[in-house]
This record gives sequence, structure tokens and C-alpha cells, in this order.
Amino acid sequence: MDNRPIGVFDSGLGGLTTVKKLRERMPSEHIIYFGDTGRVPYGTKGVEIIRRYAAQDCAFLLSQGVKLVVAACGTASSCVTDGMAARLPVPFLRVIDPAAQAAVRVSRSGRIGVIGTAATIRSDSYARAIRALRPDAQVFSQACPIFVPLVEFGYAHHPAAHIFAEEYLSNLLPHDIDTLVLGCTHYPLLADTIADIARCPLIDTGEQAALAAEELLREKGLCAGQKQGGVDFYVSDLTDAFEAEASRFLGAPVEGRAGQVDIESVPPVQWSV
Repeated sequence: MDNRPIGVFDSGLGGLTTVKKLRERMPSEHIIYFGDTGRVPYGTKGVEIIRRYAAQDCAFLLSQGVKLVVAACGTASSCVTDGMAARLPVPFLRVIDPAAQAAVRVSRSGRIGVIGTAATIRSDSYARAIRALRPDAQVFSQACPIFVPLVEFGYAHHPAAHIFAEEYLSNLLPHDIDTLVLGCTHYPLLADTIADIARCPLIDTGEQAALAAEELLREKGLCAGQKQGGVDFYVSDLTDAFEAEASRFLGAPVEGRAGQVDIESVPPVQWSV
């Protein structure tokens, strides 16, 4: 039994979709969530900058005494290597591997689509993870840089979201994909629009990460005792609109207000590539 909290970070508020799934599966666990709203989006940044941001995000969560760090950010997950993650004093869970495993399970033809931020797609991380599990898989990837801003600013159900989804997916559908990985935790808020166009099963990276986190905690004997957990929220930008914005991602009213963190002043964890 380990009542320390689970730490979750994302470039903005999209990682709250992962928090939602974690709460559904493990209501006894307490969660510390950090959304780097002052530096969102990560997907347009270079690899070294993203790694520095992730190192500071991890350092803040570690300062809160977490027992597990979940990178609920496809971009950060794509840039943090196994060697870097191994330097942390607690387990580090990326959203990529669980999503790749789910895609391989679901796909019959092995023709799998992946959508994500520009940095995620550029890293080829999902494709590598999928092919490691199924060497004959054909992976077709598409960057969707407008999706994160649309979601962050509350336009997930705006006609513009459908227009951009049609444009992005038009590059994937001719390849006859039978499974599509939502390679960013912001994208579940666009799932209905994407599913209407893609017409194939969607892999929710946040949901798969929550399943993997539950399994990891059980394997390592780190599950919390029989109590009701909660969530402490932190962001790096202004907190004024947090309550309304976060409720969109969580699908429920937010209890409590977010704390503001000067993340640039947090010394990053020291990890090697």
C-alpha cells in the first residue's frame, strides 16, 4: 500500500483526459496534475526545448512526493528516451507504448494511422513502437498542428474543427487504415468529429495510459489504500479561467482551484539522453 500521489503532466490541459480515465479506474488514488499552460503547445518546439520543459515538469511533480510520473503528452513522450526516464527516482510512464499495443491488438490489416503534433509525428515514435510489436505493420502518420489550439481555446465543436479534420485525414484515408491512434491527449475532445470522418476504431492514448498505470502500480505494489482520492491542479499560466476550461476536459465540474507554478524557476531533473 502506497498513498503517495500519482503525478501527471501535459503541455496544457489535454492531459486532463488522462486524469479522467485514471480517476475512473483508480478512484482511491490521489493525483497531482501539472498543465504547462504558459508554454503550450509543445508540439511546435524543438526536441531539446521539449526535453527541458519535460525535465522541469517532472522536477515539479517529484517535489510533490509522487510515486509515478505519467507523461500525458504525446510530444513529451516522444522526446524523453528510456535512458532519460531511467534517471528518475520513480517509474515514468509514456502514453506511446500502451497506445501502440492497443493499436496492434485492434488492427486486423496492420494498416494503422497515427495523428499527433508536428513534433510527435516528426519523431516517428508511434510508428517505431507499433512496428516493434508488429514488424509487418504499415503505419501512416499525419501531423495535425491546429488541433491542440482548437481544443485549448474551446473550439472542439466549432465547424472549423471539422474542416481541419477533413483536411488532415484526407492524407490518411486513401491508405485504407483500419485503426487510428489519437497521438495526443487533447484529441479525445475531437473524437466524434474524427470518428465521423475516419470511420474506424480510434485508440485513445489517455485511456490506454490509465490502463497501463493501473497495471504498473499493481505489479510494483504501489496501489493506494482503501480511501477516496482527489486531484490537485497546477498550471504555469493564469488560473482565472481554469475551472471552466478544465471541466471541458474532465467532463465534470472541477473541485477546487488550480495553483500557479513559476515553472521556469524550477531546476530541471538531470537526465542523460
